[in-house]
Amino acid sequence: MPKKLAWTDALDLQLKRLRAEGASWEAISAALDVSRWAAIERARRIGARRPPPEFVPPPEDPGRDPLPAGHPRSWGMLTAGTLLEGCPYPLPVFPR
Repeated sequence: MPKKLAWTDALDLQLKRLRAEGASWEAISAALDVSRWAAIERARRIGARRPPPEFVPPPEDPGRDPLPAGHPRSWGMLTAGTLLEGCPYPLPVFPR
């Protein structure tokens, strides 16, 4: 039987942040290591919504902490125009 995920405040916050940044459900599920439908259902329950189209995010703080490995923004920049473009991080061939 599969192990049941215990949603924590940290996972909820990460889900809300990724959703607010406009990440796809595939990217969110890969980042949280859950199924796409688990991410969608949890987002619905905690009210994690995508911002309206007219929303303009504030400028990024240059003193912010670095993005974690596999963050959709950094991973997308690294893989743009390569054979890995569109592949989720981490790739299945990498050991966990």
